[in-house]
Amino acid sequence: MKSFYKGTMILIVAAFFGECIEFFVNMILARELREEGMGLYMSILPIIFLVYIISGFELQVSISKFVAENRPKLHYSLVQHALKLAGYAILITLLLTLIVVSFSNVLNNFHSYVKWLLIGLIPIAAFSTIARGYFMGVQEMGKIAFSNFLKKGFQFLLLLLIFHYLQFDQEKSLLSALIILIASEFIVFLYLISLFIIQMQTMRKVSNTTISGKHARYKLLAVSVPTVGLRIFHAITNAIQPFLIHSALLSAGFGAVMATEHFGMLMGVAMTIGFFPAFIAHSLMIMLIPNVSDAYAKQDYQKLRNLLQKSMSLTLFYGLPAVFIMYVFSEPLTSLFFSSTTAAVYLKLLWPYFLFHFFIIPMQAYLIGLGLVKDAFIHTVWSHIISFMLMYLLGSQASLNMAGVILGMNTGAVLLTTMHYVTICKKVGVSVWLTKPRENMI
Repeated sequence: MKSFYKGTMILIVAAFFGECIEFFVNMILARELREEGMGLYMSILPIIFLVYIISGFELQVSISKFVAENRPKLHYSLVQHALKLAGYAILITLLLTLIVVSFSNVLNNFHSYVKWLLIGLIPIAAFSTIARGYFMGVQEMGKIAFSNFLKKGFQFLLLLLIFHYLQFDQEKSLLSALIILIASEFIVFLYLISLFIIQMQTMRKVSNTTISGKHARYKLLAVSVPTVGLRIFHAITNAIQPFLIHSALLSAGFGAVMATEHFGMLMGVAMTIGFFPAFIAHSLMIMLIPNVSDAYAKQDYQKLRNLLQKSMSLTLFYGLPAVFIMYVFSEPLTSLFFSSTTAAVYLKLLWPYFLFHFFIIPMQAYLIGLGLVKDAFIHTVWSHIISFMLMYLLGSQASLNMAGVILGMNTGAVLLTTMHYVTICKKVGVSVWLTKPRENMI
């Protein structure tokens, strides 16, 4: 548990400063792109994330889990097979991306260079994922923490310099913001891959046990396939969400530009502020995957219960004050982006969505560590089906419009949290109050 606390604190501290920078990044983007441009920026981000996920094939999760569960002598052989898998993932993603951008109108509202940015992101994502997964597995969290900070720091610095010295129209400003986003991923790639190559050379010099390609692929894909399915589903629903909300608002009587502006205030302002404290949840997620995997492989249920209790207590400790502050100070916080009271109203209405997502993020990591990725996927599908139905049905009502959309989002978050939590408690042998069931206390 000592290494768990130490690694978590390193990640939390680095993530805090990274999120502070991210906050300023979004302030710059909001002021330069304005409401409509911010809406377009937030609309294409899910597509970028989807490309990133498919390219990396979530190998960081499977590598992290395998490395945490197995002896160091097996690591070198596994990573070699993972690199081959990454090569296949790059080719498949390149082909799919070229087909989609060539025969669809997904990117019609964006500069023609955007498709090349997506293609350039593919190899960057694939190899960064392997390096990140290895360092997560051996719990060298300092490298992970610095890479996250490096990405956001580089992005902020470039945005500040370019928008300070150069003036663009909206289309070119949006393109510049996307170029800088991909460039920051490339900087992280250079950092992680250089450290990873050094580590590979060190591992090659010691005695290693070779594992067959078939066995390695099975171990990797057994975790990666359901995990990437979960992440792809998330990415697809996030990509659909802007169009769903836009369609609901149009049905509620909004104009096209007005609907885009309100979506920009929801996602670019309210979501940015609301998810600011989630850096703690993401830090917990990174630490929980290898620690839960290791404890479950050893059948150490006492450690599993302790990890669950500590992670839930920490989430409650920071989550409640965070949403309280956001609710009380919603207007001054949103005014940092736009001088609009509407965004403040959205931030207030979304407090359940943020609070429950602070719990969802570490619980998904817990489910991955317990080998319950399929359960996590099923829970996510059901919660999104209900959430999206409510978002459209309520959001298309003229009397509710965006409030109806937010009500649907809140409902989905509560439902997903409940399903995750009950499944985890049942698996590790505790009640929903985090105490041992009576039969286990004899």
